[in-house]
Amino acid sequence: MTQVPNSSGTARPKTAAPAEACDSHCHVLDPRFPTPELERPAGMTAADYRQFQSRIGTSRVVFVQAKYHRTDHACLLNALERFGENARGIGVCGLDVTDGELKRLDSAGIRGLRFSVWNPKDTVTTIDMIEPLARRIADIGWHVQLHMSGDQIVDTAAMLGRLPCPIVFDHMGRLPPQQGPDHPAFRVILDLVDKGRAWVKLAGAYLNTTQGPPAYADATRTARAFVANAPERLVWGSDWPHVTEKHKPDDAQLFDLLAVWADDGEIRSRILVDNPAKLYGFE
Repeated sequence: MTQVPNSSGTARPKTAAPAEACDSHCHVLDPRFPTPELERPAGMTAADYRQFQSRIGTSRVVFVQAKYHRTDHACLLNALERFGENARGIGVCGLDVTDGELKRLDSAGIRGLRFSVWNPKDTVTTIDMIEPLARRIADIGWHVQLHMSGDQIVDTAAMLGRLPCPIVFDHMGRLPPQQGPDHPAFRVILDLVDKGRAWVKLAGAYLNTTQGPPAYADATRTARAFVANAPERLVWGSDWPHVTEKHKPDDAQLFDLLAVWADDGEIRSRILVDNPAKLYGFE
C-alpha cells in the first residue's frame, strides 16, 4: 500500500484492530497555521494522518497539541472538525487562559490539558502550572495529561495526590528502561490508578528503551507490568508522526507490539475501545 508519511514500512499490522479502536496519542503539525517555529515539517497534517488510519485500522483518534503550535489551537481544532465525532483533543494552555476559552475548547472536543515537562529545555508549560490549572478544569470534566520522567513523578507525588481531576500519564511514565517497573514511579502511578485517579498511555516504546526495535524488550517489560496490574486503566497511542525520531519506526510493528504486551484479545479490545471511550467520552 501507499507509504504513510513519517512512518517506515508499508505492510498492514498482523493484528487486526477491533471496530472503533482508538489511537489515543498522536499529533498534527501544519505550517499553514500560526506557529513561532521557523521549521516547516512535511507529512504531519490531518490529511496525512488519514493515511495512517487506513494502514493501521483505527477509527477513533485523540489529537494532542504539539509543541510546534505552542498554545495556539487553530491546527488542533481544524483536525477535530475534520474528524468529527470520532476525534477528541488534548490542549496546552498557560495560566492566563480564560474561562471562556476553556469552554470554547471543550465545545470543540478537547478533554484535557497536557504538560510536557520531561525536557525543561523545550517545555511550553512548567510543573508549577499543573495544580492551578487542574483546579480550573476539574469542574468541566477534563483531565491533566503528564509527560514526566519517572524521577519527576516521584518528586511530585504529593502534588499529584492533591489534584482534583484525573491524571493521564504519557508514554508509560517514562520509567528508566534499566529499571522499568522496579522504579518507584511505577508504584506512585499504580497507587493513583488503584484510587481511580489515573490512567496510563501505552505509547512510545522507542522512548522507553535502550535495547531498541523490533522487540523493545525493556519497554515491553514495563508495558506488560502495567497490563498485568491495571488493564482497565490503559489506552494505546501511536505517537505518530514520531517527531522525536530521526529514523521513523514501522507503525505496523508498533501496533503489533500491543499483542505482545497484552496477549489476551479481550484485554486488547478494552485498551483500544472500551477504555478510551470512557476516558475521552466517545459515544
